[in-house]
Amino acid sequence: MQVRFSHVDITKVPDFSAYRLKSTNDPHAHTSKTELQRKVFTYTIAFAGTVLATTAAKYAVTTMVQTLGPSAKTLALASIEVNLASIPEGKNLVVKWRNKPLFVRHRTQEEIERERAVPLSDLRDQQRDEDRVENPEWLICIGVCTHLGCVPIANAGDYVGGYYCPCHGSHYDASGRIRKGPAPLNLEIPPYKFLDENTLVVG
Repeated sequence: MQVRFSHVDITKVPDFSAYRLKSTNDPHAHTSKTELQRKVFTYTIAFAGTVLATTAAKYAVTTMVQTLGPSAKTLALASIEVNLASIPEGKNLVVKWRNKPLFVRHRTQEEIERERAVPLSDLRDQQRDEDRVENPEWLICIGVCTHLGCVPIANAGDYVGGYYCPCHGSHYDASGRIRKGPAPLNLEIPPYKFLDENTLVVG
């Protein structure tokens, strides 16, 4: 019986050339000569993967936020109806609209004439009174100071019929326009319409 003292069955190694980078196919080429090319390929793949992952994450977060937030339909329905007959001339009504205070002022003829006579050059945020009201008798604005978001006080400050913010001393006139103090902009005018002489719909 023949005895073998060593293993002589040499299995042929498979050819993996099809799976190798072209830059490494030459067995006589030093790896340092192809290192830069291989790194560029690796970095390109990594960068592309990062971009795709970031885009996917952004889309997922945006979708989640939109899902959690109120829909456009819900916001569109977030309107209120105000009975104007209950507001005497020269007085304000404060109501809540979309979690913000809403000022509704029944202006006097004197207030209307005074605000319309103000030169634009005297205003920081230049707006004509005519452009801020649908009906001269009524000023409808959001009661949030444009400085840091405090709620101004009606019929207070240096301007008759206007508003005063006690937080940092901003003064608004009877058109809701900033006249003195640190606030940069006029009080915001929300979308609204009059259904009839005594009915206002905001939103």
